[in-house]
Amino acid sequence: MQTGWLIYNKIDAKQNKSYIDWFQKEAEQQNICLKLILREHLMIGIMNNERKILYKQSPVNPPDFAVIRTIEPMLNKFLETQGVRVFNSSNVSHLCNHKAITHYEISKLNIPMVDTYFFKKKDLTESPPLPYPFIMKGSNGRSGKQVYLIQSDDDWNQHRINTRSDDLLIQTCNVQLGIDIRVFVIGKEIIGAVKRENKQDFRANFKLGGTAKWYPLNQQEAVIIHKIIQNYHFDLVGIDFLLDKDGNFLFNEIEDVVGSRTLSATSNINLLHKYVLHIKNELTK
Repeated sequence: MQTGWLIYNKIDAKQNKSYIDWFQKEAEQQNICLKLILREHLMIGIMNNERKILYKQSPVNPPDFAVIRTIEPMLNKFLETQGVRVFNSSNVSHLCNHKAITHYEISKLNIPMVDTYFFKKKDLTESPPLPYPFIMKGSNGRSGKQVYLIQSDDDWNQHRINTRSDDLLIQTCNVQLGIDIRVFVIGKEIIGAVKRENKQDFRANFKLGGTAKWYPLNQQEAVIIHKIIQNYHFDLVGIDFLLDKDGNFLFNEIEDVVGSRTLSATSNINLLHKYVLHIKNELTK
C-alpha cells in the first residue's frame, strides 16, 4: 500500500476536517494510506550537512507522496529533493502563489487579462498610478484578502500605507465586479466550472458571502483554458477568470491550494475520487 502525507497547518486542518475525512476515505477506498500531517509538527532542514525531515522532533522516512495544503513552495521543493512526488509540484506552487509571477508567466501565452502593473509597497507615492477606480492586490493574498477597490484619494492613502504585502499588483477594473468563473482542473482535464457572484462586494469569493452556480463553458472559453493547461503540469488547481463588460474571459489567477465547496454545491462531481485516481496514475509513472 502506498503512503502519502496530507499536510495542513493546525488552524486550516480544524476548519477543513470534513474535507480531510472525505479525502482520507477516498484514498482508503483506492488502497492508499493518506496520513494527516500538521505542518507545526514537521521540521525540514540541513542537519550535519544532510537534508533531513523530522516529525515530532524525530527523524522520519519520507512518504511515497505528499499533498501539500499549505502555501510554502520551499516545503514542496524540499520534499521533492527527498524523492517525494508532491501534489502540486514546487514549480506549480511557485507559479500560483505569487500573483505577479502568475500574471507574468500567463501573459507569455497571450491569454487575455486586465492591464496589470507590479509595484513594491515602498515605491508607492501619494499620487495614484492609475485613474480611479482601480484594484490593488497583495501578491501573496488568498480568498479575497489583501484585495482593495480604490475609488478615491482616501482609499488610496489608507490602503497603500496599511497593506501588509510588500509585493503588489495594481490593475484596471473595467470588468463585471463581483463576478468570476472558477474552473477546476485535474492534470490535463477540465473537471467543471462554477460562476461565483457577490452582489454585496466587488469580490466574488464564496467565503465572503458570494453565491455559486454551475457554469457551462463554451468552446472559446475551453480553448483558453486548454492553452494554459497544456503549458503546465498541474495536479489539482482552480483557474479563475473575470468577465469583461461583454462577458468574455479575462485571466485572474490560479489557486494551488484550491477548495471544492462550490463544485460540490453545484454538481454531483466527486472531485476527490477523481483526484485520488490522478495521484495513483502519477505514482505509476
